[in-house]
Amino acid sequence: MLLATTRGTDSVLQFITVLLLFFFVLLITWVTVRIIARWQKGQTAGGNIEIIETRSVGNNKFLAIVRVGSRYLLVALGKDEVNMLTELDPDDLVPGKEETEAPSFASILDKVKNLKK
Repeated sequence: MLLATTRGTDSVLQFITVLLLFFFVLLITWVTVRIIARWQKGQTAGGNIEIIETRSVGNNKFLAIVRVGSRYLLVALGKDEVNMLTELDPDDLVPGKEETEAPSFASILDKVKNLKK
């Protein structure tokens, strides 16, 4: 009987150890992603090139409004090429819609629960 208890205890300890290692690796991954995201955001912030808006016009084909310095350009982007179509007047551009805040997970979960009822 004592031997079975030790095996059960060993199994529980192994499970707890694996679970702790999993959460440790998850934490390290989360911290690494946060650090890389901040670094990349710092690389692009304050630059002279900014993509204002992008629209898909076909398979692997896009139109993009790009601000370069104080000029606005309409650019066609393809799989292997980039073509400048025209320069745009900043006064002709219509400001985009404000992005609304993403719904919380709790509100989405409540909606799903209400669907089941």
